[in-house]
Amino acid sequence: MATQSKRLLSLDILRGITIAGMLLVNNPGSWGHIYAPLDHAEWIGLTPTDLVFPFFMFVMGVSMYFSLRKFNFQLSGHVFMKIARRTILLFLIGWAIFWFSFFMRHIFKPDCTLAEAVNCVDSLRILGVFPRLALTYFFGSMIVVTCRHKLVPWIIGGILVVYAVILYFGNGYEWSTDNIIARIDTAVLGENHMYHDTVDGLKLAFDPEGILSTLPGIAHVLIGFMMGKTIIEHKDNFDRINRLLLVGFAMLLGGWLLSYGVPCGKKVWSTSFVLITCGLASSVLALLIYVIDVQGHHKWCRFFHVFGINPLFLYLCGSVLSVVFSTVPLGTGADGDVFTLRSGAYNLYSSLFGDETLGSCIYAVIFIFVNWCVGELLHRKNIIIKI
Repeated sequence: MATQSKRLLSLDILRGITIAGMLLVNNPGSWGHIYAPLDHAEWIGLTPTDLVFPFFMFVMGVSMYFSLRKFNFQLSGHVFMKIARRTILLFLIGWAIFWFSFFMRHIFKPDCTLAEAVNCVDSLRILGVFPRLALTYFFGSMIVVTCRHKLVPWIIGGILVVYAVILYFGNGYEWSTDNIIARIDTAVLGENHMYHDTVDGLKLAFDPEGILSTLPGIAHVLIGFMMGKTIIEHKDNFDRINRLLLVGFAMLLGGWLLSYGVPCGKKVWSTSFVLITCGLASSVLALLIYVIDVQGHHKWCRFFHVFGINPLFLYLCGSVLSVVFSTVPLGTGADGDVFTLRSGAYNLYSSLFGDETLGSCIYAVIFIFVNWCVGELLHRKNIIIKI
């Protein structure tokens, strides 16, 4: 029966799947041994791993509609402070994670002093996952509380067209120092404050969550916002499903056709990438609404629900544990090398199963379960930590 639910469990599940997915792909036992679907496309292209973060941003946009609806989408001092506080908090969390990682990677070095381990000002990465969420949330929220919502699709289209043109004329699809994305980030942030990556043996300072690519990120969140509007305005779940599938298929088809001229790639967050990933996210959400909210099959998804109700806190928890497991020395192996919990567990699983790639994957799966245990404890105590 297609009934309206006050809270769509399916949305929490999709959110939880993305968080579990991010923990999975970001925490292999060894970066040198990863199954191809669990690795990002080296440059242009799309893998299952490339879907995880954009799916989360899509869901963030949907949730943004629900949260700002309580204020009738009207800008006031209170609303602005609410948006600003969350934006600042997300930035601070991102920078704290970068600092903690730097500190832990240096403090256990014999020749490193405490002062050197603490001071990472010269190499702190300014942008990243949490700053990307902060910027897209802030600008997306400000747009929807200051503009009529019937203009939002035009704003989305305008952003995506302008961005595609900028990349086309700015060598935006080339892996080189002439890439306009890299040029802007280098000029504004400096290479020491950027992510460094290697493609085809060439290492460059290139931030996949850079300044310029924040523009399509804003459009990405706004698409999710419009899908949230669709969910609220259509009370019947079958109507919701039909709308989500129709728009999702249109975006997916449009993005696929566009990719022949505008390459699809996560690292540049291209226009075709936005359309394809949002189209897929909308379609997956429609499927989950049918399975969970219409058919009532929800026992299978309790695992993901735990991640879905405390998403950013558990991602933060996973980020901290990842650093700890990878840096704290536990002893010295027979070969004389210092091992950590991560390297020791990876070597153990690889030896037990006789396959280094499988051992690396098993470590990642167990890592997810460890974080799930934290989330389950919070869930049982009815604790929701909002970030």
